[in-house]
Amino acid sequence: MLGQALFNAGVTEATTAGTISVALADGSFLVREAVAHLLADADGVEVVAVCRDRAALLAAVEREQPDVVVTDSSLAPDRGREPPPLAIGEELRRSHPDIGVVELSQRVEPRFGVELLADGAGGRAYLLKERLDDSRQLVAAIDVVAHGGAYIDACVIERMRAVRALAERSPLAELSPRERDVLAQIATGKSNARIAADLVLTKRAVEKHINAIFLKLGLSYETDVSRRVMATLIHQAATHDEEPQPLLR
Repeated sequence: MLGQALFNAGVTEATTAGTISVALADGSFLVREAVAHLLADADGVEVVAVCRDRAALLAAVEREQPDVVVTDSSLAPDRGREPPPLAIGEELRRSHPDIGVVELSQRVEPRFGVELLADGAGGRAYLLKERLDDSRQLVAAIDVVAHGGAYIDACVIERMRAVRALAERSPLAELSPRERDVLAQIATGKSNARIAADLVLTKRAVEKHINAIFLKLGLSYETDVSRRVMATLIHQAATHDEEPQPLLR
């Protein structure tokens, strides 16, 4: 299984009529050359621009109006630019919604898959660079996003499933959303009064939530100070890998 195509917008087979124009961008010369070489031999795909940075990619998009952009998911912004610009995939979604985007990542980041699904998956793909030695997955993803579908690397799908299983086993799974909010505040070292102010709650409500948190985490027989420390450690251990996401429940 090369990957998983999602929400194909009625496309059940790869459409072969016409050529899909592609703009490629990556900060690594070796990656750019490797991907360009893979696509050079692909039927039905034409690379119309190869870019080294964000500015060059955005200029190429305006100039060439490609069907698909293939880009590093963490393509570096211009140095010194404030405020920090949007992630390149999100920026292209807003500025050129008809252009498909294939985001390439150096490592498995389940949150990218979650964000892709949360924001509307049409015309978007997420692949791992380490699996691009076989051009079929990249070409398949390009074809899918060019026709309004979405494509996520199978490794990412498996990782998302693992994160879901981890979240279900986590002690935090017993907490309500509001209790998780309060625990996250505790983990930053805030006082009850500060938590109440930041979450727009009464101090009494915060105290009730904290007592419920301690009880659900099995910390009801410790001193108040040590319970806050232990709750913080549990929070950090459970969220170090991936914060449980609503879409994964």
